[in-house]
Amino acid sequence: SLCCLSTDVPPPGPMDLPMSLLEMGCSGRFELITHPVPGQPLPPHSTLPHGLPPTNLNLETEVEKQFLRDPAWLPIHDKDFAFQKLTQRKVDVDSLLNCCPSPLHSGLSVVRDPTTGMLLDFTEVLLEDTGLSAKNSLSLQRQPGPPSESLRGSNTNYPFLPGGMEELTLEQIKKKSELEEEIDFESDLLKVAPGLKAGMDFTDKGISGLQLEEKEKDKESEDAPKLPRTNSLEDLGIKDAASSSSPPEKGKEEKSKLKDNTEENKKWAIPVNITSPCDDFYKRIPNPAFKWPFELDVFQKQAVLRLEAHDSVFVAAHTSAGKTVVAEYAIALSQKHMTRTIYTSPIKALSNQKFRDFKNTFGDVGLLTGDVQLSPESSCLIMTTEILRSMLYNGSEVIRDLEWVIFDEVHYINDAERGVVWEEVLIMLPDHVSIILLSATVPNALEFSEWIGRIKKRHIYVISTLKRPVPLEHYLYTGNSTKTQKEMFLLVDATGNFLTKGYYAAVDAKKERTSKHAQSFGTKNTSQNTTDRSVWLTLLHFLSQRQQTPVVAFTFSRTRCDENARSLDSMDLTTSIEKAEIHSFFQKSLTRLRGGDRQLPQILLMRDLLKRGIAVHHSGILPILKEVIEMLFSRGLVKVLFATETFAMGVNMPARTVVFDSIRKHDGTGFRNLLPGEYIQMAGRAGRRGLDATGTVIILCKAGVHEMADLHVMMLGKPTLLQSQFRLTYTMILNLLRVEALRVTDMMRRTSLNCCSVTFFLISQLKQMLSAVPSVDTEGQLSDLLPYYHTVTELKTTTEAVQHAILESVNGLKALSVGRVIVVNNKQHLNALGVILQVSSDSVNRTFTALIICEKGNEEGKGNDNAALPHLHNTSLFIPEGPCSHTVQKLKLQDISAITVKTLKVIPERIIDNYNKRQQPRFKLDPPGQAISTATQELLRLAEANPSGIATLDPVNDLQLKSVDVVEANMRLRVLQDSLRDFNCIHSPMFGEQVCVCERMSLQEELDQLLFLVSDQSLTLLPEYHQRIKVLQSLQYVDSSGAVQLKGRVACQISSHELLLTELLFENVLSPLAPEESAALLSCLVFTQNTQGIEQVKSVAQRIGELQRECGIPQTAEEFVGQFKFGLTEVVYCWARGMPFAEIALLTDVQEGTVVRCIQRLDEVLKEVRQAARIVGDSVLGSKMEKASLAIRRDIVFTASLYTH
Repeated sequence: SLCCLSTDVPPPGPMDLPMSLLEMGCSGRFELITHPVPGQPLPPHSTLPHGLPPTNLNLETEVEKQFLRDPAWLPIHDKDFAFQKLTQRKVDVDSLLNCCPSPLHSGLSVVRDPTTGMLLDFTEVLLEDTGLSAKNSLSLQRQPGPPSESLRGSNTNYPFLPGGMEELTLEQIKKKSELEEEIDFESDLLKVAPGLKAGMDFTDKGISGLQLEEKEKDKESEDAPKLPRTNSLEDLGIKDAASSSSPPEKGKEEKSKLKDNTEENKKWAIPVNITSPCDDFYKRIPNPAFKWPFELDVFQKQAVLRLEAHDSVFVAAHTSAGKTVVAEYAIALSQKHMTRTIYTSPIKALSNQKFRDFKNTFGDVGLLTGDVQLSPESSCLIMTTEILRSMLYNGSEVIRDLEWVIFDEVHYINDAERGVVWEEVLIMLPDHVSIILLSATVPNALEFSEWIGRIKKRHIYVISTLKRPVPLEHYLYTGNSTKTQKEMFLLVDATGNFLTKGYYAAVDAKKERTSKHAQSFGTKNTSQNTTDRSVWLTLLHFLSQRQQTPVVAFTFSRTRCDENARSLDSMDLTTSIEKAEIHSFFQKSLTRLRGGDRQLPQILLMRDLLKRGIAVHHSGILPILKEVIEMLFSRGLVKVLFATETFAMGVNMPARTVVFDSIRKHDGTGFRNLLPGEYIQMAGRAGRRGLDATGTVIILCKAGVHEMADLHVMMLGKPTLLQSQFRLTYTMILNLLRVEALRVTDMMRRTSLNCCSVTFFLISQLKQMLSAVPSVDTEGQLSDLLPYYHTVTELKTTTEAVQHAILESVNGLKALSVGRVIVVNNKQHLNALGVILQVSSDSVNRTFTALIICEKGNEEGKGNDNAALPHLHNTSLFIPEGPCSHTVQKLKLQDISAITVKTLKVIPERIIDNYNKRQQPRFKLDPPGQAISTATQELLRLAEANPSGIATLDPVNDLQLKSVDVVEANMRLRVLQDSLRDFNCIHSPMFGEQVCVCERMSLQEELDQLLFLVSDQSLTLLPEYHQRIKVLQSLQYVDSSGAVQLKGRVACQISSHELLLTELLFENVLSPLAPEESAALLSCLVFTQNTQGIEQVKSVAQRIGELQRECGIPQTAEEFVGQFKFGLTEVVYCWARGMPFAEIALLTDVQEGTVVRCIQRLDEVLKEVRQAARIVGDSVLGSKMEKASLAIRRDIVFTASLYTH
């Protein structure tokens, strides 16, 4: 059959047919050529000059052919030879000279028929700004960078232009650069180009005229009224053009002045009224981007309306009020608009939680924190504020698509350490990004928003609500045994009234107890701990009976948290079903830990506690355990949670009851009462929306009942104001110096320290007030009125200064003893004599009880109005016109204007008792006692003997104050007092009417002061900025002109302790160390509690510290070195060498959670050093850091968060 087949002639194939295809042009049309001339080859296949374009071969076959079917290419046995073959490279010198093609300068635009939309033609359009790139421009028009840098940007990129920074100042407009000289079109035009013999002929005014006119028009249209269009320059009149090139300056100046005024008076923050219901909500938003299963509150509806209008909002409301609704709507809107949203929070744990919540709601959500990066291409990105800051500085491409940035827990801006990051982010955000700020209730929401509005030049709508969906009731608890377990006293009811009755009841209950206790036991021998334990047992027993669980117990020390939880060993709050659920959840969550790590003592202890429904939550707990506890708590399986304050920051886990173990906490410097803001934040965890009618807050009174005033302030006081924590950091300075267009002073001017909207408002008000005050009459005798005013003011301030020095000196206070006669000046008394009866022992606000003479009928201080002639320098003593009376008052230091040389014999106790007795209504009319009337008579006699002023103690001679300032001021006083007599104006009959001088001058001074505050010179941080620049220059991070050098570029990469790390890099401290040693050494940068490389780090730190001190920064070298703690170097070293966590925990008394957090932050530092090493080109160090990073990234320290799965 084979033979058979081979003899068959194959049928004619396509090759044999006498026809060919010819491609016509490049549009893809073909023509069939059917009758080729016999004997001639077929014509070419294409009319294109180079033939048909090559077709793409299948890549797989190509690879197969090259690598697999060619045994010579890859010999199996001789691997080294093969490797050499692979790595052989031809030297190609030309590739070094390769430059990327310049961007196209034009593009095509379509011309359509306006009625039918048909394509008619293409025209070529010139493109502008084609040379812009991330390396030279702040504009959004610039070309995108490489995709690898699109997320985090690169530290050589320019940031995008921050919003609200565009406007040039007048000075900048006036200072034209050399390229923008004014051209005089009549006389200055060159006819012959330099270097050429023949020149231009300007006689023909055809086309060139048109073009000139276009350019002229462009130039003018920017700032002058448009000139009439014509077809040639002659109609225009060239003179016209020449003259119009100078006036625009003036016009612009006036315009900008006008603009300034409106800007100054403009209110950027607009409060939104949320009292009236929002009825037309569904009409205005027929199809919302997101629907909730519940009806929105008014404040939420108002916020949603503002978001739909693309406005920025500031929402201040209590924790459980539902601020998340606003964030959710923004995310939904951006998904609808195909843009992106960034949600930033100050705490990593909060970011993880929000990631889980939003992921369940929206699906398309990514997470970026220091160590995790999940789906960064999502439309909603959740990140920490620090990462957003570096993205803004590094010009990340994400910013282009950004529509909203949501700042959660904005009250965190008060955090001294990290508040500055928020301000930088707010200042650096470009114009097209709208801002959503969510905050707990703050008293100054309006001013704060006004500041943001002013720096971003956009309105911020302020929506603030004090309503709690679940009202709170505050109780005092005094019980400590089964008998007294019901002793719970309501102190503030659900409507917010403070009940003193409850307070006194609690005091009585506590009093009764202590007296009984003392009787029954004789001496007190019960230790603090057992009472503590009994209080907790009693209370929790009581609460679980009344079904008031879950309970959060806030305790302000980690050890107390642990002790309290351990002391409840006899308590069991869960049912068997709940125990099973807790057990299975706990085991499931720990499956991702290695075997050894599951047996850590902390985990075993917590497992035991959790099964009984008790848990502990503070920074010393392992992160994975914290998350297990949070999840179990939100399911209601943890009945009692002992937590520190961090639990209340943002972690949205409401309970039914909140208990305060005490109301005093240690804030790093000393013990103090809780601030109202802190108390409200923590107490606000009580009451779960939809589950409880009211939330219960209980304050334990263990030692005794707290002071009523303290409680009142804490429960009903104003929360802390939002305040700027802005400070200069080297990273910020270097990042801004990289970009010529952004100046650090701009940044400083925009911080809320310097940019107080109230100032602008006051300036405009003062200007109005000044115009209303009549002008000063300085004719004739009154010609020296203004100098007189200035002399008097100087006299006043100098007297005050001397007085201050006296009162603060030891001798001055000695002189102010009982019986000393003094001159009193305050609202009620003008130069009245008094005698001191008592001096308080409180050295901080010292008060003096004194007997002072006054007019009869003016004992209470209503009648006298001594503000009539405040500018008069008046030393004459007060002598009553009618009968002389007296009053006994407590005086502050500033009320005493002079200490006389006289003393009186007085009996203070009798005087005070008698005076107090006569203050009671029934003794009102009794005559004053003997002691009082004698003292009053003496004072009156002194006043009448020296009507023009009484001799006072001389600070230098009598009180022995020898400091230069006091001596000089004292001499100056004498000169001023003598010079007052020489003024003419005091003799003028009109003198008394010139009170307006005073008013006008003080207004003028205030205005000057404010205008100075708004100017650049007053930037509070300017001197520090210059000091820091000096430090950077002497360390060679920037050169003398301010250009950033290599070291500066490296420091930009590093977010904390940038100088120290960069110096270590350049001094090669890390190179000789092994990876685990370098990791251990760098742990000093991230550890916060109290060997060979250590000395080097300390010496570098010492050097930087000393240099900073020399350049004038007020931080001692010791403080600078002291902030690096080497307490964990050994732990990190052992961890990097692979020691299991259980053994490491035994090496140190630092709590496990703190160790984990430290190692996690260390990993971020290692990453930064690796980046920096790459910039320097030290690949060895880079790979070493990578190894170190890998060595510490293992086991329990880097278990992924439960929230992200």
